[in-house]
Amino acid sequence: MQKPWEGRFREKTDELVEEFTQSVSFDQRLALQDIRQNLAHLKALRMAGIVSEEEEKLLRKGLEEIEQEVKENRMEFSKAWEDVHMNIERRLIEKVGEVGGKIHTARSRNDQVATDERLFIKEELLKVLEGLRELRRTLVLLADRTVDVIVVSYTHLQRAQPIRLAHHFLAYREALLADAIRFAHAYRLVDSLPLGSGASAGVDFPIDRFFLAQELGFRSLTRNSLYAVAERDFILEVLYACAVCGMHLSRLSEDLILWSSEEFGFVSLPDRFCTGSSIMPQKKNPDVLELIRGKTGRLYGNLFALLTVMKGLPYSYNRDLQEDKEPLFDSLDTLKSILVVLKPLLEGLSINSEKTYSSAGNFALATDLANYLVLKGMPFRQAHKVVGSLVAHLLEKGKSLEEVSLEELKAFSELFEEDALSLLKPEKVADRRKSYGGTAKEQVLLQLEVAKREEGL
Repeated sequence: MQKPWEGRFREKTDELVEEFTQSVSFDQRLALQDIRQNLAHLKALRMAGIVSEEEEKLLRKGLEEIEQEVKENRMEFSKAWEDVHMNIERRLIEKVGEVGGKIHTARSRNDQVATDERLFIKEELLKVLEGLRELRRTLVLLADRTVDVIVVSYTHLQRAQPIRLAHHFLAYREALLADAIRFAHAYRLVDSLPLGSGASAGVDFPIDRFFLAQELGFRSLTRNSLYAVAERDFILEVLYACAVCGMHLSRLSEDLILWSSEEFGFVSLPDRFCTGSSIMPQKKNPDVLELIRGKTGRLYGNLFALLTVMKGLPYSYNRDLQEDKEPLFDSLDTLKSILVVLKPLLEGLSINSEKTYSSAGNFALATDLANYLVLKGMPFRQAHKVVGSLVAHLLEKGKSLEEVSLEELKAFSELFEEDALSLLKPEKVADRRKSYGGTAKEQVLLQLEVAKREEGL
């Protein structure tokens, strides 16, 4: 059986070229989407009078049989036929005869592959969105059981101010909610049908693209045939969303890696999500979290790989675009695997509330002494200097802030009174942050209430 484009050529394709240019080794993953598209296109061909009723029935039967072969992993894909589209067309012709060649009327592989990719992405993004929802729910439940756990927050990886641990988990829930919005936006960009754009200029058959959009479940149609086959910006949008989401999950992983170390001791990871050392018997390594952190590099790489492919391409289609699929498949698979493994890890997290509480004291309370002086009428910059001098004094004496006496406070400012000493407790400091979105218990409970409602908990 000859290649569909061999009529113009006088030499057979070199085997090296067949191996180098083939994409079926990876784009066969689009087989079910391609068959679904073929079935819709067949209806449009029948409506346009291009195939007869009998031919439509014969072609439909052949496509449905191929669909079953794919589902049962019986379909044989050959690199000699380049890609998933030609492999399916070849198999259809084997089944029904030369009439199978009519299936490609009013269509190019250029608009065909763009349609398959969009169908695939729509299915995958729904899985990603569900995985994000499940992880957000897990974070909300973690927050619910850590409302009364006090921990220090960090800036520059230096102890900053006391917060409620629930506030920290809810912060990551907000990040993942923003990720979901990015994926939803990507879905909307993807949800536009390119089929019927042909190779670049549209098609000269009476194909009803609006019918095809409805049949294939697309919200809209691409409005320009050149754009429809030339662009992969919709894939870049997906890769960008994957990269940003991976960054958030990597930062969460980094927090947990640090917190689970002996130096911090804030949390203990479930044994079943850790590994040991081949040489050091005492080790409990956070390998899952480290791999999440590492795999984020792949998500970044996939985005930049396709950006680089796209940057020099003239409109419209170029074969370079074949390089869009492997980054797409890899990013979606990588992100889904992270979402699946991180959820049960978080569910099994143990919190050492004594360690977290002790971290939130001492100089993490200093800002509130400065704010105390401000409330007494002192300008903040002066108050900052006074308390900074106090901290330097205590460091020289080897004393903590909780050990300071009223006399020592007054040595730095006569504005200090007995009630200033009552501020020196982490939970009191945390609960003074009553601004909307702050870490005061009343605000954390409000955030938690909203999060539970939004996540259906």
